[in-house]
Amino acid sequence: MTEDSARHASKMAKKKVARDKIMATKTDQKGLIIVHTGKGKGKSTAAFGMIFRCIAHDLPCAVVQFIKGGMSTGERDLILSTFADKCQFYTMGEGFTWETQDRDRDTEMAQAAWAKAKELIRDPGNRMVLLDEINIALRYDYIDVAEVVAFLRAEKPPMTHVVLTGRNAREELIEAADLVTEMELIKHPFRAGIKAQIGVEF
Repeated sequence: MTEDSARHASKMAKKKVARDKIMATKTDQKGLIIVHTGKGKGKSTAAFGMIFRCIAHDLPCAVVQFIKGGMSTGERDLILSTFADKCQFYTMGEGFTWETQDRDRDTEMAQAAWAKAKELIRDPGNRMVLLDEINIALRYDYIDVAEVVAFLRAEKPPMTHVVLTGRNAREELIEAADLVTEMELIKHPFRAGIKAQIGVEF
């Protein structure tokens, strides 16, 4: 073993001891409130990654899409065609707000999505419930953020994870969450005139 390799091995051994000591203190388990927000791409993508982990571990889960409408997406098509027995999937929105241009209808659809979300979250059999783009509905006050936070604190089963995605997460929701990730936009092909592409965006 070279001197550099020996030095590296010694450093990593010390790091492992320190890491093991920290990990020994992490013994609790709980269902998490998880928020994915920010202007960068990947909020829903990361959330669906967790849904597919649940499916792989044979854990019942569910998805409610608040904004995205009838457009086909890879995640929805795969879940409905192959994993519908493990993951319930509800697309409750009718499209992006700038497409619908109907606040009353958008509010009605968001309220219906929230009612379905509450039903799914209340079921302790669901280990994870993804509320895709709910932050958009909260931003436009289609749903009352105080009601959402109060519900999650009072009625979410102890071991159920709830994932909430979308830009501009409200501060009240961020405060209530256990895990918050902000996707930062550094560069995006849309700015160079490249449209959304199959396999990347949907």
